[in-house]
Amino acid sequence: MYSEIQTSTAAQTICLDELKPGEKGTIRQIKGTAGEEVHLMELGLLPGTSVVLIKRAPMGDPIEIRVRNYHLSIRCAEARSVMVERG
Repeated sequence: MYSEIQTSTAAQTICLDELKPGEKGTIRQIKGTAGEEVHLMELGLLPGTSVVLIKRAPMGDPIEIRVRNYHLSIRCAEARSVMVERG
């Protein structure tokens, strides 16, 4: 399974876990196994959705993000399956 939104710009796409605290991004693609994609999409991480990295745990994992006006903690391994465009 492969979920993405095509953009008209050649903006840089990075993994969600590469954002810095306070930095915003727009989800462009969810990649991984079908089960992983479904799990992330059920959490509200859908292509076209805005996200903000709120903070990282003291050891760096998990990360806390704001998506659709709620806070969510996900493992960095999951965040690496979410491709975002900065800004």
